[in-house]
Amino acid sequence: MTDNTGGKGPLSESELQELVSSTDGGARNPVGAVGLFLAVVAVVWSLFQVLLASPVSNYILPGDLINNSRQIHLAFAIFLAFMAYPMFKTSPRSYVPVYDWVLALAGTFISLYGYFFYQKIVDNGGLADHTDKWFALAGLIILFEGARRALGPAMAIIATIFLAYVFFGASAWIPEVIRWKGASLQKAMSHMWITSEGVFGIALGVSTKFVFLFVLFGALLDKAGAGNYFIKMAFGALGHLRGGPAKAAVVGSAATGLISGSSIANVVTTGTFTIPLMKRVGFSSEKGGAVEVASSVNGQIMPPVMGAAAFLMVEYVGISYVEVITHAFLPATISYIALVYIVHLEAVKNNMPTLGDRVVSLGRTIVGMAVFFAGFALLCYGVQYPVGWIVSLFAEGSGAILSALLVLAYVALLWLAAGVPDLEPDDPEAEDVRLPVVGEIYKAGLYFLLPIIVLVYFLMIEQKSPGLSAFWATALLFVILLTQRPLKAMFRGEGTAGNASREGLLDLVQGLIAGASNMIGIGLATATAGVIVGTVTLTGVGQVMANLVEFLSGGNLILMLVMVGLLSLILGMGLPTTANYIVVSSLMAGVVVELGAQSGLIVPLIAVHLFVFYFGIMADVTPPVGLASFAAAAVSGGDAIRTGFTAFFYSLRTVALPFVFIFNTNLLLIDVTWVQGIITFVVATIAILVFTAGTMGWFLTKSRIYESVALVLIAFALFRPDFFMDRIQPPFQMVEPAQLGQALGSTGAGQDLRVVVSGPDFITGEPKDTTLVLTVAEEGDGAALLESFGLSLMEEDGKVLLEEPMFGTPFSDTMQGFDFYGDTPVVIDSVKAPSKQMPQELIFIPALVLLGLVALMQRARMTKQGVPA
Repeated sequence: MTDNTGGKGPLSESELQELVSSTDGGARNPVGAVGLFLAVVAVVWSLFQVLLASPVSNYILPGDLINNSRQIHLAFAIFLAFMAYPMFKTSPRSYVPVYDWVLALAGTFISLYGYFFYQKIVDNGGLADHTDKWFALAGLIILFEGARRALGPAMAIIATIFLAYVFFGASAWIPEVIRWKGASLQKAMSHMWITSEGVFGIALGVSTKFVFLFVLFGALLDKAGAGNYFIKMAFGALGHLRGGPAKAAVVGSAATGLISGSSIANVVTTGTFTIPLMKRVGFSSEKGGAVEVASSVNGQIMPPVMGAAAFLMVEYVGISYVEVITHAFLPATISYIALVYIVHLEAVKNNMPTLGDRVVSLGRTIVGMAVFFAGFALLCYGVQYPVGWIVSLFAEGSGAILSALLVLAYVALLWLAAGVPDLEPDDPEAEDVRLPVVGEIYKAGLYFLLPIIVLVYFLMIEQKSPGLSAFWATALLFVILLTQRPLKAMFRGEGTAGNASREGLLDLVQGLIAGASNMIGIGLATATAGVIVGTVTLTGVGQVMANLVEFLSGGNLILMLVMVGLLSLILGMGLPTTANYIVVSSLMAGVVVELGAQSGLIVPLIAVHLFVFYFGIMADVTPPVGLASFAAAAVSGGDAIRTGFTAFFYSLRTVALPFVFIFNTNLLLIDVTWVQGIITFVVATIAILVFTAGTMGWFLTKSRIYESVALVLIAFALFRPDFFMDRIQPPFQMVEPAQLGQALGSTGAGQDLRVVVSGPDFITGEPKDTTLVLTVAEEGDGAALLESFGLSLMEEDGKVLLEEPMFGTPFSDTMQGFDFYGDTPVVIDSVKAPSKQMPQELIFIPALVLLGLVALMQRARMTKQGVPA
């Protein structure tokens, strides 16, 4: 394949498809009987996963298959990895060598070891015996080799280092701060392969239960033609504006991010059309590629179908997927709005021309798009009411009636689509580019929205599990792929229904194969990351890392967050997004929450996990190993490293937002009312646009340095009004610890009272402290409220001692890290009671006044320079 790091010109269509397939599904493509056999294996894997997620799985599949689904999932992934990914660059591509057959079959057998010898392992108490440990060791070696091929060497190297630490943690050459007693081979292999603490842990379980179905959903939706439809609609809506191809690339990539679990595939799918058009209107190869990279990578943070790591949050944080996407919605939305603004500023700065000859007002376009997205959201939300009426009227047969209505809606929309020509991909290199007209093409793919509506309905309204929601949406896609071609042929009177049916079946099979191919890397990533998580749980190195990072940061939360972000970026140079998230969140998420509590800031666990997730998605951007940047450079013919750095610059908002929502959890819609949520959305949108203008050096015209600094400061004030208000009027007043009961009694309902507790650590005996947040549900007597919180106080020698909270009380888990029975007592250091504070929103007034002044200065300068204001 052409090496494009030096910008030797764009790759051909066939080379681009090879790039995607070699990255996402493997570079080897055997033909003949072997190729057919591997296609059958991929289809069987996809069908097994669909059946596993279905509501009838317990009736069709044997119980031992369901109980060992993680082992089966990994067996398929390992087998296909050795079939699809060659050992070296020089290894054969057209056939599978004997050694890869041996590795694939051995890996498959050892993956299923727990399934084959289940009774033996149960009889051993769930632990490995002498024979098991050697099979487990062989399994890990084969897994690491598969991960090296599919994911690159970094993942396998990091997992090997962690595994080596398990064995050699007691060695003299290990730094004393992280030294531990070490484990025997039998104990380590038992933990890593036989139990569910290592390879077959939570991460692989999430890949099995949730991720596969969503990846398959995306592959099938793309195969149905939704990707091309979304791109056409985006170009029809935005292509005529200044910098239109770039704006269409952002919106089109956001839409295809719904259906593509791969940043690389997203870049190539949309980029082959958008990047040449961006270059045509004046974007350089690197900037055009960078816009595509920034928009494609951000598809992973856009609900309702986020990257694989979002499903891991469900298990790690212990909340539903609905809550995850609710918290992720606002930051993702304003991030995309900012990216559209970035490309608008680039177009204005360089006075880029427009494409085509249509003249449509910018305001009308914005209003039209807002109406479309709002209408689609209302449709997804409003569908619950007719569904509810039907269920209440026809309780017994409601399922059949709803299914019939859904099929009727599909047939009606397909009839509309049959009335217009099928959408063919345009040639971006054509001399005369004719932008599609939304009014002419929208009918061609309205039925593609039905599976998304079904998915959102089951996720958000019915609040079913992500796996079951994806199953129903995927089942509808099965129907669409099988029937859309023959039904269109029938509606058009073409008389080719037989051929169309065969083509539809082929589309379905290809979609099933694509879904399985895209899952090879994710399956191996989650399994290999399980070794890292297993090391953390076996050795306790997580707590040691916590102490080390706390020492290096000096207890400063912001400095610690910077270190966590840097760790994610560094690991992201070699790890895929999902593995990066697993490693960093396993090591650091709890540390940030704990240090925040010590600093008096209560950081929700979901905020920390989203922080890690945001930095993790930069893995596909950051040079020197940003795969999405390399893919974009391959399309544009630009320099891959410069493309990566430009994409990183465009993604500064993705880097800044996590720091904001750690301190301002309103952005994550945590404990906010509808009115507060709307105000937060409006203000956050203004703030991110102002921040973008500040970092781009252009607002109404080219900004001077002090104007850029002022714009960034204004954005900070809009994002963090509490920072300034707390300094004008502190939100808490200090209360003597002995007056805690009285302070609780005088605290209003819904208000928080913060108690700083210090004492010896249960394990080390070293002094530590934490902050307890006492939220008063309803006003009452102070002593009764203390008892309801499970806090028992005792005064001694002028100090207020805290006794160990009883098991099951609100703070029993929080306080279990303290030693209540040592010589040094656990005491209450300070109490902060809420005090009256002016509304934080008042800070918006001077911030917006300053913004107006900057705008007036720039407008005056534009008038002086003769630029129309």
